[in-house]
Amino acid sequence: MSDQSDILSIVVVGASGDLARKKIFPALFALHSQGFLPQRFNIFGFARSAFSDQEFRNKLVETLTCRYVPNVSCDDRMNEFLSNCRYIQGNYDSKDSFLDLHAAMRRVEGGAANRIFYMAIPPSLFAQVGGAISGAGLVAVGPDVPWSRVVIEKPFGKDRASSDLLMKEMANVFTEEQTYRIDHYLGKEVIENLMVLRFANIIFEPIWNNLYIKNVQISWKEDIGVEGRGGYFDEYGIIRDVMQNHLVQMLALTAIEPPAGFESGYIRNEKVKLLNCIAPPTMNDVAIGQYVAGTLKDRSFAGYRDDKSVAKDSITPTFAACVLKIDNRRWDGVPILLSAGKGLDARMTEIRIQFRETPGNIFCKTGGCPEPNQLVIRVQPDEAIHFKIVSKVPGLQFELKARDLDMQYKTAFSEAIPDAYENLLLEVICGDKSLFIRDDELAAAWDIFTPVLHEIDERAVAPELYEFGSAGLAGYFKLRERFGIE
Repeated sequence: MSDQSDILSIVVVGASGDLARKKIFPALFALHSQGFLPQRFNIFGFARSAFSDQEFRNKLVETLTCRYVPNVSCDDRMNEFLSNCRYIQGNYDSKDSFLDLHAAMRRVEGGAANRIFYMAIPPSLFAQVGGAISGAGLVAVGPDVPWSRVVIEKPFGKDRASSDLLMKEMANVFTEEQTYRIDHYLGKEVIENLMVLRFANIIFEPIWNNLYIKNVQISWKEDIGVEGRGGYFDEYGIIRDVMQNHLVQMLALTAIEPPAGFESGYIRNEKVKLLNCIAPPTMNDVAIGQYVAGTLKDRSFAGYRDDKSVAKDSITPTFAACVLKIDNRRWDGVPILLSAGKGLDARMTEIRIQFRETPGNIFCKTGGCPEPNQLVIRVQPDEAIHFKIVSKVPGLQFELKARDLDMQYKTAFSEAIPDAYENLLLEVICGDKSLFIRDDELAAAWDIFTPVLHEIDERAVAPELYEFGSAGLAGYFKLRERFGIE
C-alpha cells in the first residue's frame, strides 16, 4: 500500500440511497470497529437530498450494528464513527457542487489526504460525476501526491460497446490503476475460499478436469420479485443484472488454471485467459422466462408485469439459463449450466460440481449403481461446503446411500463471517485489486453474452411464463435434459 498520507477521506456519492445506507456505511463502521480504518479518517456523503450533518448521521445510525464490538460500549464506537461523517448536498453534474465538497474536505483534512470516491449511483451518472470531480480538482495526480481511487458498482454497461464507452469516459478522470470495479459476490467469504479450496488442497487438482467432472452448475435463485425496483430491473433484465457478472465471476474462479502466485495480477490474468476460451452461447443454448402471479408458502405474489414500475407489455426476462462451453484442454466437453431467476421457490446461490460415474463400478450389481460424487459450494444462505460420497448404511443388509461430508461455516468457525462489502472496502483501502474486475476481464465477460443479448433484443424474444414460487421453467429443464445434467 502506497501511503503518502496518514489521512483517509472517503466520499460516498449517492449517500442517501439504499446501497449506501444499507451496505456501504455499515461496512465502513464494521471496519472502524475492528481498527481497520486509519486513526485520521473522514467520510463525506454527497447526494441531492437535503440533510444537515446531524440529520444525515441520524439516518446512518439506523443501519449500523454492533456485532464486532459486543463486549465494549458500542455507543462510544458509533459516536466516534458518526462524528467523522459529514454531508454535502449537491447536483451530480455540477462542478460547483463538487467545489463545495472540495472546500468542505480541505477544511476537515487540514492537509494532504488519500481519497476514495465510491459511486453508489446509477452507471448513467458515472461520466457526469467523474467530470465534475475532475473539474473541481478533487483527484490528485503525480507520483509524490496522496493517492486517489474510485469504486464503481455494476452494471458496467449493457453490452460490449456501452461498456467500452463507459470505461473510456471514466478513464478521462481515473486511470485503470485507480479504478476498482466492484462485484460484491467476489467479496463473499465462500467465493474467496474457492481459490483456497482448489489450490491449497492436493486432493482436488488431479480430478479437476473433464476426465472426472461431468458438468458444472452455478445457480442463483431468489424467492422475491423486483419489489419496487422494476424501473431499474426492466432496463437490464436478469442476464445483464446477475448472469454476466456474478455468475461469470464464480465460473471464472471455479475453472481457472492455477495462477503463478496469489497476487492480483496473476489471478486476473488467469481469469481473462479462461473467459477468452468461452464461446458465446446461441439461442439454442439459452432459456429465458418471466414470472407471473403465484403462491409460495401459502402467500400470494403478484406477477412481474403487475409491478407498478414495470410496463404492462414488458418482455424483460426475470429468469435465464444457459449452457456454456469452455474450449480448453481441462474443460473440453464439460457443459457449464448457469441459471438465475427471481420469483422462484427458494433463495439460494451455489456452485455444484457433478463428477462422473465410477467406471466398472462393482456395486452396480448389488441393486443399482450408486450416485456419483458431488461437491456443492453453498454461497448463500448458510454458507457451507458439502462433498457427497457413497457409504454403506449401518446394518446387517448391504445397502448403499449417498451422504454429505458437511462443513457448515457457522459451526466450523467461531469467527464472524464478514459482509462482502467489508472485505471489498478493506481491499480498496489497502490497494489490493485481487477481488476487483480489470478492464480486459470486463470486456471478455461482455464478449460472451453480447451476441445473444442483441439477438434477444432485436427479435423481441418473448420469455416463457412461469408461476411465482415454481422451480423454474420448462425450457430450463429441457436444457438440463439435452446436456445430460441431472
